[in-house]
Amino acid sequence: MIENWVTDIMEQLGYLGVYLMMVLENVFPPIPSEIVLPFGGFLTTYTDLTVLGVVVAATAGSVIGAMILYSIGMLLDVERLEKILDRWGHILRLKKEDIRKADAWFDKYGYWTVLFCRMVPIVRSLISIPAGMAQMNFWLFLFFTTIGTIMWNIILISLGAVLGSNWQNIIGFMNVYKDFVYAALIIGTILLIIWLIQKKRKRK
Repeated sequence: MIENWVTDIMEQLGYLGVYLMMVLENVFPPIPSEIVLPFGGFLTTYTDLTVLGVVVAATAGSVIGAMILYSIGMLLDVERLEKILDRWGHILRLKKEDIRKADAWFDKYGYWTVLFCRMVPIVRSLISIPAGMAQMNFWLFLFFTTIGTIMWNIILISLGAVLGSNWQNIIGFMNVYKDFVYAALIIGTILLIIWLIQKKRKRK
């Protein structure tokens, strides 16, 4: 079971275990931070680890993982995607203009998107890829990623420390939070589509 493997590594390696698990959590989303961070907080209740130390180790791991995905995104730049669309766009029902519009949108709002998404399960890891694709200023990406990551880490690690041996209760709460955020994103997307359709009709 992945949860037992993660917690065993963290118990054995301490701060290094927290760091490694957060690097993996970012690169491989199936390893959830909802397990790593609260358990890290729980470790501070019966080991020499401190909340501050766990926050630092977790943040360092998260940022390194985000940088790896950002680098992957840079390899999948807009020009390469346009070449793919030249060949397969008719199947995907996408045009070059769609890619350019998405790229322009990310250039305009990308930094705040990164900050917000760093506090959304699963998406928090994957958002680094489009940031790299959009050639977002690396240092600004790093700044917003770090800020969002620190906020997320402090909350979950502190909750784990407070709940102690009941740290697993956070997982149920996070599932509800995840569903709420996804529902809000879906509703927001639908409203955006409706707005764009109405705007297009007015132009006609």
